[in-house]
Amino acid sequence: MASITDLTGRVAVVTGGTRGVGAGITRALLETGAEVVMCARRPPDEPVEAAGRAARFRPLDLRDADAAGSFFEQVRADHGRLDILVNNAGGTPYRPLEEGGAERHARVVQLNLLAPLTASLAAYELMRSQPGGGSIVMIGSVSGSRPSPGSAAYGAAKAGLEHLARSMAVEWAPRIRVNTLVLGMVRTELSHLHYGDDNGITAVGRTVPLGRLADPAEVGDACVFLVSDRAAYISGASLLVHGGGERPAFLDAAGAGG
Repeated sequence: MASITDLTGRVAVVTGGTRGVGAGITRALLETGAEVVMCARRPPDEPVEAAGRAARFRPLDLRDADAAGSFFEQVRADHGRLDILVNNAGGTPYRPLEEGGAERHARVVQLNLLAPLTASLAAYELMRSQPGGGSIVMIGSVSGSRPSPGSAAYGAAKAGLEHLARSMAVEWAPRIRVNTLVLGMVRTELSHLHYGDDNGITAVGRTVPLGRLADPAEVGDACVFLVSDRAAYISGASLLVHGGGERPAFLDAAGAGG
Protein backbone atom coordinates (compact mmCIF):
# COMPACT_ATOMS: atom_id res chain seq x y z
CA MET A 1 0.00 0.00 0.00
CA ALA A 2 1.37 3.40 -0.94
CA SER A 3 2.15 5.62 2.03
CA ILE A 4 1.25 9.19 1.13
CA THR A 5 2.02 10.93 4.41
CA ASP A 6 3.27 10.44 7.94
CA LEU A 7 0.70 10.28 10.74
CA THR A 8 3.09 9.05 13.42
CA GLY A 9 1.91 10.04 16.88
CA ARG A 10 -1.66 10.75 15.86
CA VAL A 11 -4.60 8.89 17.39
CA ALA A 12 -7.46 7.73 15.17
CA VAL A 13 -10.83 6.11 15.77
CA VAL A 14 -12.42 4.12 12.95
CA THR A 15 -16.02 3.08 13.53
CA GLY A 16 -16.88 -0.25 11.96
CA GLY A 17 -13.16 -0.72 11.39
CA THR A 18 -13.08 -4.48 11.77
CA ARG A 19 -13.83 -5.62 8.22
CA GLY A 20 -14.41 -4.50 4.64
CA VAL A 21 -13.94 -0.80 3.93
CA GLY A 22 -13.37 -0.08 7.61
CA ALA A 23 -10.52 -2.57 7.82
CA GLY A 24 -8.97 -1.09 4.69
CA ILE A 25 -9.06 2.36 6.30
CA THR A 26 -7.66 0.98 9.55
CA ARG A 27 -4.73 -0.66 7.77
CA ALA A 28 -3.98 2.49 5.76
CA LEU A 29 -3.81 4.55 8.95
CA LEU A 30 -1.57 1.97 10.62
CA GLU A 31 0.71 2.02 7.56
CA THR A 32 1.23 5.75 7.97
CA GLY A 33 2.08 5.53 11.66
CA ALA A 34 -1.18 6.39 13.43
CA GLU A 35 -2.39 4.67 16.57
CA VAL A 36 -5.80 3.25 15.68
CA VAL A 37 -8.74 2.31 17.87
CA MET A 38 -11.54 0.57 16.02
CA CYS A 39 -15.01 -0.01 17.38
CA ALA A 40 -17.93 -2.20 16.32
CA ARG A 41 -20.61 -4.27 17.95
CA ARG A 42 -18.61 -7.46 17.40
CA PRO A 43 -14.84 -8.06 17.49
CA PRO A 44 -12.95 -8.86 14.28
CA ASP A 45 -12.42 -12.49 13.33
CA GLU A 46 -8.69 -11.78 13.44
CA PRO A 47 -6.55 -8.78 14.40
CA VAL A 48 -6.46 -5.93 11.88
CA GLU A 49 -2.76 -5.32 11.32
CA ALA A 50 -0.34 -3.43 9.07
CA ALA A 51 3.29 -2.33 9.24
CA GLY A 52 3.91 -4.74 12.11
CA ARG A 53 1.28 -3.13 14.33
CA ALA A 54 -2.31 -3.96 15.23
CA ALA A 55 -5.31 -1.73 15.81
CA ARG A 56 -6.94 -1.83 19.22
CA PHE A 57 -10.56 -3.00 19.37
CA ARG A 58 -13.27 -1.83 21.75
CA PRO A 59 -16.90 -3.00 21.50
CA LEU A 60 -19.45 -0.25 20.94
CA ASP A 61 -22.99 0.13 19.65
CA LEU A 62 -22.95 3.68 18.29
CA ARG A 63 -26.72 3.92 18.55
CA ASP A 64 -26.24 4.17 22.34
CA ALA A 65 -25.23 7.81 22.93
CA ASP A 66 -24.14 7.21 26.53
CA ALA A 67 -21.95 4.29 25.51
CA ALA A 68 -20.42 6.37 22.71
CA GLY A 69 -19.57 9.16 25.15
CA SER A 70 -17.91 6.67 27.51
CA PHE A 71 -15.97 5.16 24.62
CA PHE A 72 -14.45 8.48 23.59
CA GLU A 73 -13.63 9.36 27.19
CA GLN A 74 -11.75 6.05 27.39
CA VAL A 75 -9.83 7.00 24.25
CA ARG A 76 -8.83 10.23 25.98
CA ALA A 77 -7.79 8.33 29.11
CA ASP A 78 -5.75 5.78 27.15
CA HIS A 79 -4.10 8.08 24.60
CA GLY A 80 -4.45 11.62 25.89
CA ARG A 81 -5.94 12.96 22.66
CA LEU A 82 -7.94 12.19 19.52
CA ASP A 83 -6.77 13.53 16.17
CA ILE A 84 -8.87 11.60 13.64
CA LEU A 85 -12.38 10.20 13.54
CA VAL A 86 -13.55 8.14 10.57
CA ASN A 87 -17.31 7.54 10.63
CA ASN A 88 -17.39 4.36 8.60
CA ALA A 89 -19.95 2.18 10.44
CA GLY A 90 -23.18 1.74 8.52
CA GLY A 91 -24.96 -0.32 5.92
CA THR A 92 -28.36 -1.70 5.09
CA PRO A 93 -30.10 -4.87 3.92
CA TYR A 94 -32.01 -4.85 0.65
CA ARG A 95 -35.56 -3.87 1.61
CA PRO A 96 -38.18 -2.21 -0.64
CA LEU A 97 -39.93 0.65 1.11
CA GLU A 98 -43.34 -1.03 1.21
CA GLU A 99 -41.91 -4.12 2.93
CA GLY A 100 -40.04 -2.60 5.83
CA GLY A 101 -42.39 -0.34 7.69
CA ALA A 102 -41.36 3.04 9.04
CA GLU A 103 -39.71 1.68 12.17
CA ARG A 104 -37.27 -0.56 10.30
CA HIS A 105 -36.35 2.17 7.86
CA ALA A 106 -35.85 4.55 10.79
CA ARG A 107 -33.25 2.15 12.23
CA VAL A 108 -31.31 2.41 8.95
CA VAL A 109 -31.33 6.19 9.23
CA GLN A 110 -30.27 5.94 12.87
CA LEU A 111 -27.24 3.80 12.02
CA ASN A 112 -26.13 5.72 8.93
CA LEU A 113 -26.88 9.32 9.96
CA LEU A 114 -27.60 9.71 13.67
CA ALA A 115 -24.79 7.39 14.85
CA PRO A 116 -22.13 9.40 12.94
CA LEU A 117 -23.60 12.57 14.46
CA THR A 118 -23.36 11.04 17.93
CA ALA A 119 -19.74 9.97 17.38
CA SER A 120 -18.77 13.33 15.90
CA LEU A 121 -20.25 15.27 18.82
CA ALA A 122 -18.33 13.10 21.28
CA ALA A 123 -15.12 13.46 19.27
CA TYR A 124 -15.61 17.22 19.06
CA GLU A 125 -15.41 17.49 22.84
CA LEU A 126 -11.93 15.95 22.73
CA MET A 127 -10.66 17.75 19.63
CA ARG A 128 -11.90 21.28 20.29
CA SER A 129 -9.47 22.09 23.10
CA GLN A 130 -6.35 20.19 22.08
CA PRO A 131 -3.40 21.59 20.11
CA GLY A 132 -3.87 20.94 16.41
CA GLY A 133 -7.62 20.39 16.61
CA GLY A 134 -8.66 17.36 14.59
CA SER A 135 -10.11 15.89 11.42
CA ILE A 136 -13.37 14.01 10.85
CA VAL A 137 -14.17 11.96 7.74
CA MET A 138 -17.65 10.71 6.91
CA ILE A 139 -17.89 7.64 4.70
CA GLY A 140 -20.67 8.51 2.30
CA SER A 141 -22.06 6.76 -0.76
CA VAL A 142 -23.13 7.50 -4.31
CA SER A 143 -26.49 6.21 -3.10
CA GLY A 144 -26.91 9.62 -1.49
CA SER A 145 -27.10 11.37 -4.85
CA ARG A 146 -28.96 8.90 -7.06
CA PRO A 147 -32.14 6.81 -6.75
CA SER A 148 -31.57 3.82 -4.48
CA PRO A 149 -34.43 1.34 -4.97
CA GLY A 150 -34.28 -1.30 -2.27
CA SER A 151 -32.17 0.92 -0.04
CA ALA A 152 -34.03 4.22 -0.09
CA ALA A 153 -33.62 4.96 3.63
CA TYR A 154 -29.89 4.28 3.33
CA GLY A 155 -29.57 6.65 0.37
CA ALA A 156 -31.50 9.34 2.20
CA ALA A 157 -29.28 8.94 5.26
CA LYS A 158 -26.11 9.21 3.15
CA ALA A 159 -27.44 12.36 1.49
CA GLY A 160 -28.03 13.79 4.94
CA LEU A 161 -24.55 12.73 6.05
CA GLU A 162 -22.91 14.84 3.34
CA HIS A 163 -24.97 17.86 4.33
CA LEU A 164 -24.17 17.27 7.99
CA ALA A 165 -20.46 17.18 7.20
CA ARG A 166 -20.61 20.46 5.29
CA SER A 167 -22.44 22.14 8.18
CA MET A 168 -20.00 20.75 10.74
CA ALA A 169 -17.11 22.02 8.64
CA VAL A 170 -18.46 25.56 8.97
CA GLU A 171 -19.53 25.42 12.60
CA TRP A 172 -16.33 23.77 13.86
CA ALA A 173 -13.79 25.65 11.76
CA PRO A 174 -10.96 26.39 12.01
CA ARG A 175 -10.13 23.87 14.75
CA ILE A 176 -11.68 20.82 13.11
CA ARG A 177 -11.85 19.86 9.44
CA VAL A 178 -14.78 17.73 8.28
CA ASN A 179 -14.97 16.01 4.89
CA THR A 180 -16.81 13.16 3.16
CA LEU A 181 -15.54 10.28 1.07
CA VAL A 182 -18.33 9.41 -1.36
CA LEU A 183 -17.86 5.77 -2.28
CA GLY A 184 -19.04 3.78 -5.22
CA MET A 185 -18.89 0.00 -5.26
CA VAL A 186 -16.12 -1.62 -3.22
CA ARG A 187 -15.07 -5.26 -3.37
CA THR A 188 -15.20 -6.67 0.15
CA GLU A 189 -15.80 -10.06 1.75
CA LEU A 190 -19.55 -9.33 1.53
CA SER A 191 -19.66 -8.39 -2.16
CA HIS A 192 -21.11 -11.75 -3.15
CA LEU A 193 -24.24 -10.96 -1.14
CA HIS A 194 -24.96 -8.05 -3.47
CA TYR A 195 -23.43 -9.09 -6.79
CA GLY A 196 -23.33 -12.90 -6.78
CA ASP A 197 -20.26 -15.01 -7.56
CA ASP A 198 -16.94 -13.82 -9.01
CA ASN A 199 -18.42 -13.69 -12.50
CA GLY A 200 -21.20 -11.43 -11.24
CA ILE A 201 -18.72 -9.17 -9.46
CA THR A 202 -16.62 -8.92 -12.61
CA ALA A 203 -19.69 -8.12 -14.70
CA VAL A 204 -20.76 -5.39 -12.29
CA GLY A 205 -17.23 -4.00 -12.34
CA ARG A 206 -17.44 -3.58 -16.11
CA THR A 207 -20.21 -0.99 -15.58
CA VAL A 208 -17.65 1.29 -13.90
CA PRO A 209 -15.49 3.41 -16.23
CA LEU A 210 -12.29 2.14 -14.59
CA GLY A 211 -13.50 -1.39 -15.20
CA ARG A 212 -13.59 -2.80 -11.67
CA LEU A 213 -14.79 -2.34 -8.12
CA ALA A 214 -12.59 -0.42 -5.69
CA ASP A 215 -10.32 -2.18 -3.23
CA PRO A 216 -10.71 -1.23 0.47
CA ALA A 217 -7.03 -0.24 0.48
CA GLU A 218 -7.75 2.43 -2.13
CA VAL A 219 -10.47 3.89 0.06
CA GLY A 220 -7.96 3.82 2.91
CA ASP A 221 -5.40 5.82 0.92
CA ALA A 222 -8.00 8.46 0.05
CA CYS A 223 -8.96 8.69 3.71
CA VAL A 224 -5.34 9.08 4.79
CA PHE A 225 -4.97 11.98 2.38
CA LEU A 226 -8.01 13.80 3.76
CA VAL A 227 -6.87 13.53 7.39
CA SER A 228 -3.27 14.46 6.62
CA ASP A 229 -1.54 17.82 6.54
CA ARG A 230 -1.52 17.56 2.74
CA ALA A 231 -5.23 18.32 2.90
CA ALA A 232 -4.86 21.12 5.45
CA TYR A 233 -7.02 23.53 3.40
CA ILE A 234 -9.69 20.98 2.49
CA SER A 235 -12.83 21.08 4.63
CA GLY A 236 -16.51 20.70 3.81
CA ALA A 237 -15.55 18.76 0.68
CA SER A 238 -16.95 15.58 -0.85
CA LEU A 239 -14.30 13.45 -2.56
CA LEU A 240 -15.71 10.97 -5.07
CA VAL A 241 -14.06 7.54 -4.92
CA HIS A 242 -16.16 5.71 -7.48
CA GLY A 243 -13.94 4.83 -10.42
CA GLY A 244 -15.56 7.42 -12.67
CA GLY A 245 -19.14 6.67 -11.63
CA GLU A 246 -21.48 4.77 -13.91
CA ARG A 247 -21.67 4.68 -17.67
CA PRO A 248 -24.96 6.38 -18.68
CA ALA A 249 -27.47 3.72 -19.70
CA PHE A 250 -28.64 5.77 -22.70
CA LEU A 251 -25.27 5.30 -24.37
CA ASP A 252 -25.66 1.51 -24.42
CA ALA A 253 -29.31 1.81 -25.42
CA ALA A 254 -28.41 4.09 -28.32
CA GLY A 255 -25.70 1.70 -29.42
CA ALA A 256 -28.08 -1.24 -29.37
CA GLY A 257 -30.66 0.74 -31.33
CA GLY A 258 -28.15 1.70 -33.98
